[in-house]
Amino acid sequence: MTELTVKHCVPCEGGVKPLTEAKANELLRQTPGWELKKNAKEIQRNYQFKNFYHTMAFVNAVAYIANQEIHHPDLEIGYNYCHIHYSTHAIDGLSENDFICAAKINALIDKK
Repeated sequence: MTELTVKHCVPCEGGVKPLTEAKANELLRQTPGWELKKNAKEIQRNYQFKNFYHTMAFVNAVAYIANQEIHHPDLEIGYNYCHIHYSTHAIDGLSENDFICAAKINALIDKK
C-alpha cells in the first residue's frame, strides 16, 4: 500500500496548474503498472482478465472508487480487458487526484 491509497481527491474546477512531468514521474513510482501518456497529460493502465464476469466485477469496483473520490476515469472495456485512462480535464493535465485513484485501483488487484 502506498501513501496515496489513504489520501482522498480534492475537487478540481480548474485555476491550478497541472503537474509537471517530473512530479508526475515521481508519483508514477507509487503507482506501478501505470504509464504516462499524451505528453504527460494522462496516465493509463491496461488490465487483463479471465472472462467477462471478472472484467465487469473489476469495472464495478473501479466505478465505486471513482464515485467515492468524485474523480472519474475514461474506460475501455471488452470481454476480458479494461483500459483505464486518468486525466484531470479541468486543468488539461494531471493532478494528484489521478494518482490517488490509480493507487486505489492498484490495491484492488496488486497484492504484495
